[in-house]
Amino acid sequence: MSGLNLFRGRRREVACTVDVSCTGASLHAHVELDDATRFAPGDRVRVHGPPITVAFGEELRLRRTATIFEAGPARQAWTRLLAHFELADLYEVSFTSGRLS
Repeated sequence: MSGLNLFRGRRREVACTVDVSCTGASLHAHVELDDATRFAPGDRVRVHGPPITVAFGEELRLRRTATIFEAGPARQAWTRLLAHFELADLYEVSFTSGRLS
């Protein structure tokens, strides 16, 4: 099918660094892409390779390949719309000390 795809944009491979830490001070997993990619709403990144397991007290830094899936115009608009509703969910949090009736 030719023409503009409204849901899928470009797809490209990029090298990345995966930094994983499981210590008493930090529990995190960060991915740094090698290129200066700017992300738009709805874009996705998939890091390739076997699952990473880090025992407590260890830190690990690996080189991997990632695929960037750019969202098409329709997916970007849908993601922006859903983000407004998710933000509205945060407004429903109550910080009162009493019980609501």
